[in-house]
Order: sequence, then C-alpha cells, then structure tokens
Amino acid sequence: MTDIDQFITELPKAELHLHIEGTLEPELMFALARRNDVTLPYGSIDEIRQAYDFGNLQDFLDIYYAGTNVLRTPQDFHDLAAAYFDRAAQDNIVHAEIMFDPQAHTSRGVPFDHVIEGLLSAMREAEERHGITSDLILSFLRHLSEEEAFDTLRAATPWLPQIKAVGLDSSEVGHPPEKFARVFAAAAEAGLKLCAHAGEEGPPAYVWEALDLLKVDRIDHGNRALEEDTLVKRLVDEQMVLTVCPLSNLKLCVIDDIASHPLDRMLDMGLRATVNSDDPAYFGGYLNDNYRAVAAARNLTREQIARLARNSITGSFLPQQAKDAHLATIDAYLEQAH
Repeated sequence: MTDIDQFITELPKAELHLHIEGTLEPELMFALARRNDVTLPYGSIDEIRQAYDFGNLQDFLDIYYAGTNVLRTPQDFHDLAAAYFDRAAQDNIVHAEIMFDPQAHTSRGVPFDHVIEGLLSAMREAEERHGITSDLILSFLRHLSEEEAFDTLRAATPWLPQIKAVGLDSSEVGHPPEKFARVFAAAAEAGLKLCAHAGEEGPPAYVWEALDLLKVDRIDHGNRALEEDTLVKRLVDEQMVLTVCPLSNLKLCVIDDIASHPLDRMLDMGLRATVNSDDPAYFGGYLNDNYRAVAAARNLTREQIARLARNSITGSFLPQQAKDAHLATIDAYLEQAH
C-alpha cells in the first residue's frame, strides 16, 4: 500500500451519492433470491458479474432493476443496507446520505413501509456498531411521470421526519428536471432538502434547470457543467456541491479513461466537488476505491484529497456543529500526515 493509499484509507470522509440498491453484491442477490424463492435469470455469481459488463446508463439500469426483484421484506432491505455500512466502516466513512428508489419496489407490490423500515433499522445499527451517522434521500425515478412522483411523496408522508431529502435519478436523457418542478416544490414546502442528477449523460441545460426550476441544494454528478463557462461560474459563486462519481463515470462511458477524469480540474476551478461511489456493486468500487483510482490517475496530492473529504462534509446535510467536528478531525489528520 502506498503512502497515498494509506492516507485515503485513514482519512475521515462522508459519502453523499450512494444508491443503496446499487450496493447489491451478487452473493447477497443469490442469498436473497433463495430466501424469497425468486428465480434469477443467472445461473451463477460469475454470470451476474459478466452481466455487469454494460456500456451505457440504460443497459446498467436494466440490470439494476432486475436485481431489485430479490428485495421483498424489511429484513432484505436491512441486510442490504447493513452490508453497505460494514463496508463503509472499512473506508472510514463517518457519515452517509443514502438514496433509495421506493418506486422500484412499490411497483412490484412491495409496501413502502417495508423498504423504509428495513433501511432505518440498518441505519440505527450502523450508528451503534460503527459510529456512522446517516440520512435518507428519497429518489424519484425520472422515467416515470410527475404524478407517480407525487404518489410516492404522499406515500412517504408518515415517514417524512425520517427522510432528509428528495432526489431525482434513473434515465436522464429525455427526462429533463423541469418535468418534476412541482413535486420538488412540494417536497421543499414539506421541509425536505433537494438534490438531482444532472449533467451526467444529460446536457448542461439540465444543470441549469436543476438550479433554476428545481432549486436544488446539491447537484449529483454535474460533469457536463464544465462545457459552459457561465455555468461553472454560477456553480462556483453559489458554492454548489457536485457529487462526482469517478468509477461510475468510467463504467458508463461519461469519460473514456480514468486518466482523463476532470476532478482535479473541478477543484482548480473552485467547484465544490466530492468523491462518491454511486452504485459500487455494479461499477467496481466503493468509496475508497474511487478515491484511489482518481488519485493515482490524476496524481492528486494529500491536500487535494483532504479538500475532497472536507467538501464531502461541508456539502452534507449534517447540522453545522457535526460538520465542524468532522472538519476538525480531517484537519488534524492532514497535519499529522505531514
């Protein structure tokens, strides 16, 4: 392990862009399929891993939604999240804001309550076992209608005190943020924070819409914002956080090679970029794997890596007192590393 690898391993950090369904490893998929008597279209764990060799966002989503079929009971969702938090502890993640896609489950007849009960129980367990705090982000599936998003928000009403934010994910191209302006306004009125995927495969115009029409607090991905100087300036001026996912960008062909990833350029521009794993079971790497890949490819310094970790804390939805405590820990670690 290199000095930088060790630095990344021990660095406290938050993860802000993590789809909990995207942490479903093949081994757990098989175990849950057996538990729930679900027939999988794969004969072995190796076949599942081979299926993960996709070339674009839609191919990934097709496999992703097929995998969710094994998730049926509160215990299934607990086990899914618990496995992620065990891995998060190894990566020295101190806080995680996890997205979940209730529509991917309620459309299969799984009650909303089953999903959130299982996730919340795993979150409580993670804080007790690992000291990891966490928040939930309810994500709307953008390939579905705005009315279906409203239905999901209504179903979430009894659980709103346990939900921190809403998000917008799934197929980006052809489903602009403006499609969900009213439901985002309703979520804001209900006291929820707002974030949305924009500028991954979709154009810079989608980032503008997320800012102007959805009035988001955070942009998920945002890579294509770099195509417009005026948009970059606005993001910098507003100190808008971008939840960047390097290995996801590589796997989904947002970039051609990890060596060409713009993460350090984002930092140089003054953008509040963060590092995240997105759907790590499918994209070949959890949080520290993403840090290590881009650090090696772009020759990042300890100061740049620490800045990314600091951005993950300041860009979180934690209370300021908790942010200050984590930031002090990061600063102390960086000083000690020198």
